[in-house]
Amino acid sequence: MIQKQFDIRFPAEWEEQSGAMLTWPHVDSDWREIMVEVIPCFVSIAQEIIKREKLLIVCRNIAEVKRDLGNVDLKQIVFREIESNDSWARDHGPISITVNGNPFICDYAFNGWGMKFAANLDNQINKKLYASKAFDPSIAYQSMLHCVLEGGSIESDGCGTLLTSTECLLSDNRNEYKSKEEIGDYLKLMLGIERILWLNHGYLEGDDTDSHIDTLARFCTPQTIAYVQCLDMHDPHFEALHAMEKELKSFLTIDNKPYQLIALPMADVVMDNHCRLPATYANFLIINKAVLMPFYNSPKDAIAQECLQKAFPDREIVGINCLPLIKQHGSLHCVTMQFPKSIKFAAADSTA
Repeated sequence: MIQKQFDIRFPAEWEEQSGAMLTWPHVDSDWREIMVEVIPCFVSIAQEIIKREKLLIVCRNIAEVKRDLGNVDLKQIVFREIESNDSWARDHGPISITVNGNPFICDYAFNGWGMKFAANLDNQINKKLYASKAFDPSIAYQSMLHCVLEGGSIESDGCGTLLTSTECLLSDNRNEYKSKEEIGDYLKLMLGIERILWLNHGYLEGDDTDSHIDTLARFCTPQTIAYVQCLDMHDPHFEALHAMEKELKSFLTIDNKPYQLIALPMADVVMDNHCRLPATYANFLIINKAVLMPFYNSPKDAIAQECLQKAFPDREIVGINCLPLIKQHGSLHCVTMQFPKSIKFAAADSTA
């Protein structure tokens, strides 16, 4: 077990990366009815990632995924055949840290967002990835299965500050045996965090995650937070998101200054079977030299893209049609997990 006296660091997403991870959809998951829609979305994400960094793909059948991908640079991809329940790599994928400068992948428990959905296979992916030698031998593995922690629930600024929501971390069937203070102390110990900014407000209809922070507010730099703003007083989200905005305005940086806040528009309503889906522009992925952001076939896509360009002036902002993803109540950041440059992959897959 990692001890407190060690120098532990949880990198920010915008730092240089070695690559990212996708867990490929399959017909025995909730994607069954819309495979023809969702596969092109995953292909688009994969294509953009491999232009800039390596890609680790967890899948049931490598040959099938290669057919899905078509004519791409396979030397940029490491494949591993591992069974999965679903495709939400953000929450079942490894969380990367360094300990005394040495890279670790941490395998926290994933229980289907508080036992809402089956996750028995997803919860074994990280252990199997490590056993399959998907990573360079220099990378250490740490089992943290005594604690439920999803990557979408935490945001790091790389400088010792964590942004999260009480709604998620204190929710039932995760770690409710711990108080807020105990959970905070644990995160500080295990992630090397000095302080935690807790959001007590903010939600999206149709969200299964209990208000994951990556659907609401995101660090863009240690001084900048992009967040979802709702201006329509008739929207059911208005009150909660307005309260969240007030909380964000009250937060101070580690230098005791107000954060630069960049408001992202509230996505237009997306419905499925008479239910509103949790479409959000905050669910973007930062990769080397680019930001991949969800588009929803809306005029607001361009507005959100312009807002993110202000947050990331030196990166290309690339829109990906995520309407298929949102049908399963998640978006672009939810299906990906990035790795900092210290987490090196194995050589391109030799078993495929």
